[in-house]
Amino acid sequence: MGSPRRILGALGLLSSLVLSTYVPAAGAVAASAPATTATFRELPRVPFTQRYQAVRHGGLVRASNSSITCRKEEAPQAEPCPEVRRGASGVNGDYDMFYTEVDKDPDTYNSTRAELKIPQGAKVSYARLYWGGNLRVGEQKPPEDSGRVLVAEPGGAYKEVLADTVVGHRTDAASDAYQASADVTPLVRKGGTGMWTVAQLNIAMGRSEAGAWGGWTLVAAYEQPQEPLRRVSLWDGFEGIAAGAGQAAAQTVELAGLNAPAGSSGRIGVVAYDGDRGNLGDSLTVTADSGRRVSISDAENPFNDIMNSTITEFGQSFVRQPEYMNNLGYDADVFDLSPALSGGARSLNFTFTGESQGQFLGVLFVQTDARR
Repeated sequence: MGSPRRILGALGLLSSLVLSTYVPAAGAVAASAPATTATFRELPRVPFTQRYQAVRHGGLVRASNSSITCRKEEAPQAEPCPEVRRGASGVNGDYDMFYTEVDKDPDTYNSTRAELKIPQGAKVSYARLYWGGNLRVGEQKPPEDSGRVLVAEPGGAYKEVLADTVVGHRTDAASDAYQASADVTPLVRKGGTGMWTVAQLNIAMGRSEAGAWGGWTLVAAYEQPQEPLRRVSLWDGFEGIAAGAGQAAAQTVELAGLNAPAGSSGRIGVVAYDGDRGNLGDSLTVTADSGRRVSISDAENPFNDIMNSTITEFGQSFVRQPEYMNNLGYDADVFDLSPALSGGARSLNFTFTGESQGQFLGVLFVQTDARR
């Protein structure tokens, strides 16, 4: 996002989000509203709620990509667009932004791919697709088109996917931001491992002070008897991390009932919108019930610029088409959670602070070892 900007200024400070990881006797929870082919509900703020949880031998995998990138520098201080795509600092409001298209289909105007790696012999127990972006940049996209995307499994043809739950949709003086999602479990069970393509995200192109951003993430939980017993949890919502760096603008998510033994391994995945590379102040810290506090970071995500427009896993990129390093307002990262679990944990607090100009938080997914 360009500077200065007003997005999220009107959101103010939001109350903490307290989430329980209680697992009912059946061992898993999957909640979603019935799909509709005509309309979907919208709310400017969607509090985080548990979407899926299970304790099983297996884990979580995901595929992600952004759907729009820079086309031309429009601000005097802007780094060349090719350098930004390779990872140089740059904010979307400094560029003319245009759609990324990899499918060569004349009937789509944006499409990107990413690899979903489901372990051999595993069974997909749940899968959900998330997509979102900014509807107002150099043009205004109609919000009623936000609840629909096209998805193609590896080697397959496009299928229409419709949002099946409340769509987060927030407008202000600078932007028109949203996130939608849908249960795609049957599709992922059939399609399996390989390159997944998502097209026709409803996002605006051009240039504005707020800038263009948008992308998608596919999260899949799987069962694999040969893997360790793990607790896997997926939450989603649409929350603003208020403008203004520091703890005064922090949001906290508490995960209770983990019962992770000492020396456990784990991971956390985060999807966020409108974080800028080089605008400092955004961070993620994890505090265990023992009092151990760990700042999350890795080679591509510094502790004070954690939402910096990257799509990484443990600091490394993975197979995507295209594979840009600076995604200009779209973050979908997986971090190592093991340091926070070294002494074991019954509960964890995840605290997010916003950069000086704020961002949106859309998805959290967590995997931890579980006691037998």
